[in-house]
Amino acid sequence: MLQAEKLDREQRRFDRLQKNAKFRYQASIEELHMDASRGIDKTLLASLTTGNYLKNGESIIITGATGCGKSFIASALGHQACAQGYKTAYFNMQKLTQKLKISRLEGTILSFFLKIAKTHLLILDDFGLTHLEKQQQLDLMEIIEDRHARHSTIIVSQLPVASWFDIIGEATIADAILDRLVYTSHRIELKGESLRKKQ
Repeated sequence: MLQAEKLDREQRRFDRLQKNAKFRYQASIEELHMDASRGIDKTLLASLTTGNYLKNGESIIITGATGCGKSFIASALGHQACAQGYKTAYFNMQKLTQKLKISRLEGTILSFFLKIAKTHLLILDDFGLTHLEKQQQLDLMEIIEDRHARHSTIIVSQLPVASWFDIIGEATIADAILDRLVYTSHRIELKGESLRKKQ
């Protein structure tokens, strides 16, 4: 009976964390196609599913062409984090910048920054589709600085990391963000054409 109650509590917590995360896809690690030709390192992925990167505040960068499964992998890792009890938040980058702009207008920007800073895993999808304006550069710097070496961030992008400097724009801010985010992160570089075409 006690075991059943414990399992029920864990399931309710998982359901709550998953709902609050607002994932793009309902995905699980078991659904991932572990194909080495796609650039998926089974050993790395197995290591990430343990959640040690979350305990250590390490980040993950997932890059690759449109439709190759980047967002699905990020969502699967996010669901795994929720199952392990970690607070997770999923944002499309464009929607995040809109949310930041609205929060600033409403005077709730500090509380929003604090909420993101306390989130164990932040997933930023579609990074780099548009160049960042000055305020967006500063906001991203604030988010990354608050999370650096404390909590994990997954960045998903169609663009290779080498292009991110230009996307961020301001050299000093770009240097600071990339220094905190890129050089100590786990990297998944997906290859091949869109999976949507194959379907």
